[in-house]
Amino acid sequence: MSDSVGDGKLEVKQASKEVKESENVAEKYSAMTVSKNSDVNVGELSAAFTAVPTHKSVKKQIQFANQEEKQEFSKFPTKAGRRSLSRSISQSSTDSYSSAASYTDSSDDETSPRDRTQLNSKGAGDFCVKNVKQAEFGRREIEIAEQDMSALISLRKRAQGEKPLAGAKIVGCTHITAQTAVLIETLVALGAECRWTACNIYSTQNEVAAALSESGVAVFAWKGESEDDFWWCIDRCVNKEGWEANMILDDGGDLTHWVYKKYPNVFKKIRGIVEESVTGVHRLYQLSKASKLTVPAMNVNDSVTKQKFDNLYCCRESILDGLKRTTDVMFGGKQVVVCGYGEVGKGCCTALKALGAIVCITEIDPICALQACMDGFRVVKLNEVIRQVDVIITCTGNKNVVTRDQLDRMKNGCIVCNMGHSNTEIDVASLRTPELTWERVRSQVDHVIWPDGKRVVLLAEGRLLNLSCSTVPTFVLSITATTQALALIELYNAPDGRYKQDVYLLPKKMDEYVASLHLPTFDAHLTELSDEQAKYLGLNKNGPFKPNYYR
Repeated sequence: MSDSVGDGKLEVKQASKEVKESENVAEKYSAMTVSKNSDVNVGELSAAFTAVPTHKSVKKQIQFANQEEKQEFSKFPTKAGRRSLSRSISQSSTDSYSSAASYTDSSDDETSPRDRTQLNSKGAGDFCVKNVKQAEFGRREIEIAEQDMSALISLRKRAQGEKPLAGAKIVGCTHITAQTAVLIETLVALGAECRWTACNIYSTQNEVAAALSESGVAVFAWKGESEDDFWWCIDRCVNKEGWEANMILDDGGDLTHWVYKKYPNVFKKIRGIVEESVTGVHRLYQLSKASKLTVPAMNVNDSVTKQKFDNLYCCRESILDGLKRTTDVMFGGKQVVVCGYGEVGKGCCTALKALGAIVCITEIDPICALQACMDGFRVVKLNEVIRQVDVIITCTGNKNVVTRDQLDRMKNGCIVCNMGHSNTEIDVASLRTPELTWERVRSQVDHVIWPDGKRVVLLAEGRLLNLSCSTVPTFVLSITATTQALALIELYNAPDGRYKQDVYLLPKKMDEYVASLHLPTFDAHLTELSDEQAKYLGLNKNGPFKPNYYR
């Protein structure tokens, strides 16, 4: 006992000596203040630091009580093994977070779902997903989403007795997430038969697709599809013997385009199309203008409950999430250009400005440009600032917003991503040339390297950032999903002649109904107009309170 105490005193004495020597070095270093008018002797500085004593490493062999203890210890990884383990944990964490908490089963990563036959627990195989065995995980994700989508659940409970979608055969092409699953299962509860595919090759949550397949919904989608897989899935969704779609729910217009081109006889019999994106709506208006739209369509994207909530608040919260998860970037002082100051651009700018980013806007619309100016943002042309900016975010739904020439002139390390809908906003195709090197550094993060060593950080290969690289707020998606469900019910049940072969906005009364379903979440209480007030304003006491042209 006394020997060990003596050793302890010796160690304390030695430690005290080292602390004093360290303090002397600190004093010596502090005297060497670097300023514009003084020079530091590098040799002195180096000598000062090397004067700090270091402990000599002493190798001691670990003693084991018995052979079993030695074998148990050998199970732990070596130093090299620990590095390998750390890397694998880090990689799996990155993959998990970037796929919106997707559970990835690496055992079948090498095999395309198209090459495997899978059956759910009921023996059905009319689906194609990554791994149907992930259904239990997906069911948990869906149940969590249901807790924050109370309005959609309320609609389900109110209408499932009437079955307003009985006989509806809905083919859908949207992001397949837990929130979409709540919508799909609501449509099924209201009487519809559904077949579903993904509108984005990166946004599918594999475990959610598995859960839907297990419940009997024909889903054809998985995260990381190729372009060929994407169109194959759409075709399998539409082309089923003995089953013919009579309603379309689309996000982007790809499904509508495919049915219109490849299955014209099916297209003519469709009772209605519901479209929720800028790109898809643009395509519908083009068809209508050319007198080729043979069915009524509902423009959900421009409904108030989509435009002023999903586009604005969803992007305000998810833009930072996507960028942080993929790049770990700090926004304070960063120069950011947001291309487009619509509702998506407004949401992105609000979030970025709050973290201290220096934000500029590009715009084609003088009204949106004036709004940006009034909100305190500079409105510029991208070419004017292309060499200085740290981050470029596209929010337009247009094509070639960021061109190859502009990509060539960006500074080293510039982050480029897309928050609009179309994957053509950034001219990614022009980057797939022999002189440029692509280096995958994380899931959905590529460094595109120029011959001189400059690199641009491209996220999600130019596709939608928030749904490809992060998650989106469930509550705000509940608003959009409820709007979509009501639009489908409206078109499917509308008497002949109410809707012609054209594109329509959702009636304001329906917009207001969607909003009212979400107010109880906040314990919000509406004020009611008196008869005198209603007469003065020329309104019905129960609404609608906004004219149909209001956006």
